[in-house]
Amino acid sequence: MNEIDREDFRNLLEEIGRTRMPFGKYGRKEHPPHGFPIHDLPLEYLAWFKERGFPKGRLGELMEWVWEIKANGMDEVFGPIRAANGGRARFKPKRRTEWDFGE
Repeated sequence: MNEIDREDFRNLLEEIGRTRMPFGKYGRKEHPPHGFPIHDLPLEYLAWFKERGFPKGRLGELMEWVWEIKANGMDEVFGPIRAANGGRARFKPKRRTEWDFGE
């Protein structure tokens, strides 16, 4: 990754904060209606793309930045984005609390 100045980094973080995963395990189908925020994707998932190649285009570039930030232990840089959106996105659906055994 290239060096980046403070203003460009701020703009990059804003763009990352708006970007959702459009396909796959964390895409729109599994996390409707927009997909999972790329800044909350697990490092392991991003590492898989790092090994096999990120998607082409801007999405791939942003995912690579997220991987780089997380791989260097700087995940907290996404804290303000998470706070503005109500916290970290959930990976799994909420557990059922009621059961119907069809008596």
